[in-house]
Amino acid sequence: MELYSPEGLRIDGRRWNELRRFECRINTHPNSSDGSSYVEQGNTKVMCTVQGPVEPTLRSQQHSEHANVEVNLTIANFATFERKKRNKNEKRLIELKNLLEKTFEESIMINLYPRTNIIINVQVLSQDGGMLAAVANAITLAVIDAGIAMYDYVSSICCGLYDTTPLLDLNNLEENDMSSLTIGVIGKSEKLALLLLEDKMPLDRLENILSIGIAGSHKIRELMDQEVRKHGNLRASKMMK
Repeated sequence: MELYSPEGLRIDGRRWNELRRFECRINTHPNSSDGSSYVEQGNTKVMCTVQGPVEPTLRSQQHSEHANVEVNLTIANFATFERKKRNKNEKRLIELKNLLEKTFEESIMINLYPRTNIIINVQVLSQDGGMLAAVANAITLAVIDAGIAMYDYVSSICCGLYDTTPLLDLNNLEENDMSSLTIGVIGKSEKLALLLLEDKMPLDRLENILSIGIAGSHKIRELMDQEVRKHGNLRASKMMK
């Protein structure tokens, strides 16, 4: 199967610098959590809820100067074509959980919430490439919905390199067949909150891939910001009545 045709088209008809369909909603579970969100990037679907800041149940989780950020990541058995039971102690899940915790400890103003826990629960319902990016975007929206102070949006995207051509927002087939890079960009800047490269990539191509990834992340940030503002205006209009 040809991932990138001579005409410059990918399997799903996109060009090299085009995003997949991106949809997001916040406040999806208002009665069961402090903040919640739902994100679709292509066929990758992620649901996220946030509890907190709450008092820790264990003394070991209590930090006198800042909040403790805890991420629980689960992938549904039906998320991929191959149905398989996934263990919470799977090495890959633990690595992603630790990476997300470090990312959001730096992005949330944890010094404002000493001696508390911020619990983030993420459920991946469908996995079709760019899973880590979709999870990071869902967490950002759920944390904002919970009213927890952040320095700025963390908008995330997955990019890859096919021969010498950089590709933006990879689907599952592309991700399995080429070197891929996931980045999370802080707001409108070019600073990175998240960077994960799991395969070898030529150093002279890296700058080019990072630049298209940052541009793609900025587009996603705009879409996320539109949803947050729309929800904010809806809440404001209800309060005015």
